[in-house]
Amino acid sequence: MLRNLATSRWLGYLALLLVYVTICGFLCWWQWNRRDEAQTAIARLDANWSAPSSPVDEALPQPYGFDPDQQWQRVELEGEYLVDDALLMRGRLRDGNVGFQQVVPFLTDDGTVFYIDRGWVPVGAEGAELPESVPDIPTGQISLLARLRPNEGDIGKGAPEGQIASVDLERLANRHSQTVYTGAYGLLESEDGVVPGDVAPHDRPLLDEGPHLSYSLQWIMFALVGIVGFGYALRTDTRNMQGLPQAPKRRSVDDDEEDALLDEVETEFAEQAEASR
Repeated sequence: MLRNLATSRWLGYLALLLVYVTICGFLCWWQWNRRDEAQTAIARLDANWSAPSSPVDEALPQPYGFDPDQQWQRVELEGEYLVDDALLMRGRLRDGNVGFQQVVPFLTDDGTVFYIDRGWVPVGAEGAELPESVPDIPTGQISLLARLRPNEGDIGKGAPEGQIASVDLERLANRHSQTVYTGAYGLLESEDGVVPGDVAPHDRPLLDEGPHLSYSLQWIMFALVGIVGFGYALRTDTRNMQGLPQAPKRRSVDDDEEDALLDEVETEFAEQAEASR
C-alpha cells in the first residue's frame, strides 16, 4: 500500500484529501467559535440584566469608551430630554411588524449628552413614512434608568429629515456643541420609575446558542468519512494491482448441463474407438 500511495496518482488523491480535511477542520473551528460567542452573549445578558444600576458617568468614565461586557448594564441618568432634537429610527422590527424607534438625546446634569432609545412605535399605514402617532416626550428635570448598547455606526442607509437608519453616535455627535457619549447609547427602562405607555418597551431578548455544536460535530464526521473512504479505496486498488485471488465464480445450471453433454460425447467416442479395434 505504501508503494502504491507513493505513485503520482495516489499522491494527487492524498493532496485532495488534505485540502478536504483542512476545509472541514476550518468549518468545524468556525462553528465552534460561533457557539463560544453565543454562550458569551448569553452569559453577559444573564449577568447584567438584573444587576444593580450605577450612574452613567461611573459606568462610562470616558464618553467614547465602552466595553462589550457592559452590554445590557443598567445605568442611571439625571437631566432633561432635548425634545427638539428627537429622531425616529426607521425600519425596526417588533413581533414581525415594521416600525420606528424613538431616539432622543438626553442632556445630563454634568452637561454631557447621552442618546436614549425610548421604545418602538408602529408605522401609520402600509408604506407610510411616519408612525401612527409620535409619542410625547417628558419635559423638564427627570431621572432615567436605561440599559447600555454599543454604538451601531453607519450601516450605509439614508433616511428622510428627522429620521435615522441607525444609532450612529459619531455622526449624531455633530448635532451638538456639548460632549456626546459616542461609545454607547441607552435602551430606556423607566422615566422617574415609570415605564412609558405610549411606546413599546424593550423586552429582554431571547438568546440561545443555536445549532453550532451539532454543526461542529458534523464537520468532524465529514472529515472522518473522507479519511476512511480514502483508505478503503487505496486498499482496494492495491489488492487489484497485486492480483490477489478473488472469490470463485459461482457456476450456473447451464454450465453443469454443458459439462454433462461433453462427458457423454467423450464416452461415446471412446466406446466406438474400442469397438473398431
